[in-house]
Amino acid sequence: MNLSRITLRPLKLSDVDDFMVVAGDDRVTRYTRWNTFVSREQALTFIRDHQHPWTRAICVDDVTIGYVSVSPGSGDDRCRAEIGCYIATDYWGQGIATEATKIAASQVFKDLPGLVRLQAFVAVENKASQRVLEKAGFLREAILKRYAYVKGMIKDVAIFSLVLQDTHSSSL
Repeated sequence: MNLSRITLRPLKLSDVDDFMVVAGDDRVTRYTRWNTFVSREQALTFIRDHQHPWTRAICVDDVTIGYVSVSPGSGDDRCRAEIGCYIATDYWGQGIATEATKIAASQVFKDLPGLVRLQAFVAVENKASQRVLEKAGFLREAILKRYAYVKGMIKDVAIFSLVLQDTHSSSL
């Protein structure tokens, strides 16, 4: 795949059917803390009312094949944000998630003033997502033992980060 065909744009209500291909697939949501979407109405509600402040559709030739979401911290945590990337299974293994993560990281540091750290939490058994983050320039910092409930089971997670260099707390 020609990775230059990948773009990010705001998720629109008209993306609902393509969004359901991603959010309605148990293989995609296997490691997420949210449940697989079961209806078009549920997807419409999410797109309309429950997106994170920085959510973008991942598009190939303007067709939505996934999405990337960034949840910025607030108050004293405004210097960091959490990123997640989800794509339809037909597009796995083609470098799309890595490219989308790179694009998102570059843009979010521009869009969110004061952001100096972008982080991701990944179930240790989710090796594919760990590779995506590493290829996108994130550093694996640690394994957090028994850190998160995922689908009713407590899991170990790896924490990855991308940190802006040469920044100082005095500017925050």
